[in-house]
Amino acid sequence: MTRHTPVPPSGGADNILIIKLGALGDIVLFLPQLARILEAHSGARVTLLTAPEYAGLVAAFPRLQVVCFRRRGLREMLRLLVWLSRRSFDLVYDLQGSRRSRIMTLFTLAPRRVGRRAGVAYTHTPPPGEAALHAFDRFNAVLVAGGLGSAAPVFPLPWFAATATAVTAWLQENNLQGKRLVLLHAGSSRRWLSKRWEESAFRELATRLTACGLTVVWTGADADRDLNRRLSSVAGIDATGRFDYPELVALARHATFALANDSGPMHLFSMAGLPVYAFFGPTDWRRSHALGQESRVLSHPVSCSPCYLPVCPPQHGHACLREITPAMVIERLDADGLLNAATSEAGGVK
Repeated sequence: MTRHTPVPPSGGADNILIIKLGALGDIVLFLPQLARILEAHSGARVTLLTAPEYAGLVAAFPRLQVVCFRRRGLREMLRLLVWLSRRSFDLVYDLQGSRRSRIMTLFTLAPRRVGRRAGVAYTHTPPPGEAALHAFDRFNAVLVAGGLGSAAPVFPLPWFAATATAVTAWLQENNLQGKRLVLLHAGSSRRWLSKRWEESAFRELATRLTACGLTVVWTGADADRDLNRRLSSVAGIDATGRFDYPELVALARHATFALANDSGPMHLFSMAGLPVYAFFGPTDWRRSHALGQESRVLSHPVSCSPCYLPVCPPQHGHACLREITPAMVIERLDADGLLNAATSEAGGVK
C-alpha cells in the first residue's frame, strides 16, 4: 500500500533518478524542483531522464547526468527498461506521472520511489486531492512527499555564455539593439488548434504595436513558419526557427513584454522575468498559466470553457478567444504602463 508520509531527503541515497519527459511547458515549470533536488542531494549522483528536445534546457545544471529517451516505439521502451533495471537506483522521483513513467519507475526496483499518484509503482505519494492544483504545485507535492520541502517559484538560469552571445549577434545583424522589442507567439501545438487566438487578431495587434513605436518579433518552430511568414509580411520580424529554447529565453531578456497562446514558448518567456500575456480559452489557466504570470491571463468567460477540445465545435464559434479583441489587448497593455514610453515617442496609440 502506498504511504503518504514523507521520507528523509537523503537517507543513504547515492544514486538518484528523476523522470520528466515533457511537455515543454511542464519541463520549464519543473526547473525549480530540479534545482531543489540537486541542492538536497548534493553528494549523490543524479540522473534526469527526459526527451532529447529538452536536454538543452537542463544541460548547464551542475552534477546532473542527462539521459534522453526518444519515445519511438516498443523496442526503444524495452531497451530503456533493461537499462533502468541495471542501474541500481536508490531513489526515484517521477515528476511525469504517466502510465509509461510509472512502468519505468517500477522497473528500477529502487527501494524508494516517489510519484504523483497512488499505485504499485511508488512507495511514497502526496495525499489525494492534487487534481485542482497548478502543475508547479503538483510537482512541489511530489517533493514534499519525498521529504524535501517545496521549491520556490524562482527559475534558476545557469546559462552558457554562448547563448547570450548568439542572441546579441542576431540583434546586431537586424539592427535591433536599443529598440523596444515585443515577442509574439501566434502558434500552438498542431494538436491544439483551439488554443490559437485568431490570425487576423494577431495581425491587427502587431500593426497597432508597431504604430506605438514597438518592434514586433514573431517566434516559433518550423510548424509555425507559414503562419509567421504571413504575419511578418504585414508587421514585424520573422524569427521562426532561429533560436533554440535557451536562446529564446535569452532573447526574451531583451524584450519589453511578450504575448502568446497557451503554449511552451509562453513558459519560456516567463523564465526571463518579463511580463507575459497569454490567451486562454479551451484550457484552464488556473492549472497551466506561466509561473508568476497569473495576473496577465487574457480570457473571455463562456459557459463551455474550459472544454479541453483540440478543435472548437462550430456552434460555439470559438467565442472564448474570438471575443478578446486587439483593442482590448492594447487597452490592457496601456493600463499596465507598457505602451507609455513607446507612444510618447510615436505620437500616441492609433
